[in-house]
Amino acid sequence: MTDIRIGDWNVPTIVVDIVYVALAIGIALILHLITMQILKRVVRGTSISHDEIFLRRARRPLRWILVGLALALVREALHLSDRLAELWVRIAAMAVPLLVGWLAIAMVRAVHRVIELQADISVADNLRARQRRTRAAILTRIAIMVIGFITICLMLLSIPSVRSVGVTLMASAGLAALAVGAAAQPALKNLIAGIQMAFTEPIRLDDVVIVDGEWGRVEEIRLTYVIVAIWDERRLVVPVSRFLEDTFQNWTRQSSKLLGTVFLYLDPTADVDRIRAKSDEVIQTNPRWDGRAKGVQVTDARSDAIEVRILATAADAGTAFDLRCDIREAMLAFIRDEMPEALPRSRTELGGREWRSGGLELDAIGARAGEA
Repeated sequence: MTDIRIGDWNVPTIVVDIVYVALAIGIALILHLITMQILKRVVRGTSISHDEIFLRRARRPLRWILVGLALALVREALHLSDRLAELWVRIAAMAVPLLVGWLAIAMVRAVHRVIELQADISVADNLRARQRRTRAAILTRIAIMVIGFITICLMLLSIPSVRSVGVTLMASAGLAALAVGAAAQPALKNLIAGIQMAFTEPIRLDDVVIVDGEWGRVEEIRLTYVIVAIWDERRLVVPVSRFLEDTFQNWTRQSSKLLGTVFLYLDPTADVDRIRAKSDEVIQTNPRWDGRAKGVQVTDARSDAIEVRILATAADAGTAFDLRCDIREAMLAFIRDEMPEALPRSRTELGGREWRSGGLELDAIGARAGEA
């Protein structure tokens, strides 16, 4: 270890190097702080919305990028041995792609956040907003995965030993790809299906779907699986490939508006006009009805009952379900209190009583004849 003459003092070179590194890091942090304060003032004065999101996401990566640049500039002033200089270069070669990849991922997440804020799915008719959110979520995950993969590759290429075996790895890449593809076939299948879903969009975020007989909303879409929030607060985890290969119901594919149905089974002699008038009154006075359509029809007739279908429209699936329940309860109460004759009656039982009463009369006549 050598010393450096500074005035009347002999200072070890390692102390000088530490001071240089500390000063470089300190200047970089101060410069970062000043730059962030200036950018915050600029952002507040602009008319562009959500630009503070990019600044907030880039704050930490930019801090370490400035520190890395400061250390790169101060390297020439350090008294490093050949071995330490080589180690310094290797570390820098790995740190540069890592920091750049970190900044790129932060910007991708910032774009995704801006799209989420601009696409409001809290409104009733939110089809376009759900389209944008779904595509942004899937493409963001794909972009992060690609950036991460490229970053790792660039970091590994900075290591000479890894770079030297590249030819050997390329020679065996074919067999390795076949082996990995065979072993990871389900994962790759769902991964490719996730990329395909970003463009075909069979489902979107907040879609109302029925999968495996379960009613729920699409809560989250990942690259390989989808989370469906069931109405009773359970979560159904479904592979992405299921939505591209199997049949399922999507109640909000084109619009969130739905047509709700209520079925009543009444006696064939029931006055359908009174049922129609009462159902119109119930629907028109219900705030959940959106006013688009309503109707009452006899959709089936059997010997013991008729099927009466009541139609009413609502703004979304949840409202349609509540509207159907309201109509069903009101109509059953009306039939019970004011039209009990409309309840289904068994003709078999009525016929049995008549037959039994007729039989009793015949027995009485026979008994009287015998007494005579």
